[in-house]
Amino acid sequence: MTGLAYAMGSAGKGAQQGGELHFIILMVLIFGIFYFLLIRPQQKRQKQVREMLDNLGHGDMVVTAGGLHGKVTALTETIATLEISEKVRVKVSRNHIAAVTQKAQKE
Repeated sequence: MTGLAYAMGSAGKGAQQGGELHFIILMVLIFGIFYFLLIRPQQKRQKQVREMLDNLGHGDMVVTAGGLHGKVTALTETIATLEISEKVRVKVSRNHIAAVTQKAQKE
């Protein structure tokens, strides 16, 4: 009986090691799927937003994250001044500019 028990015990260890290998492969596969479906597109979007904010210029028409539409009249490193109506200007954080709707006309 002890020989049979020993044989069953060693067979169980071999199956367990194969299961660990399958688990590792499965985890790598899941991480790869997450990377290509979630992480990589998010990094691309962040790069596009960073480029848009870096290329922001005077006269550009923009939309803020809060929904304000305005024309950029002044820029600093962290603040953009928008003219939302004639003689009505507001200061917003550059990070809250969601999109450029129209680039300024170059003369």
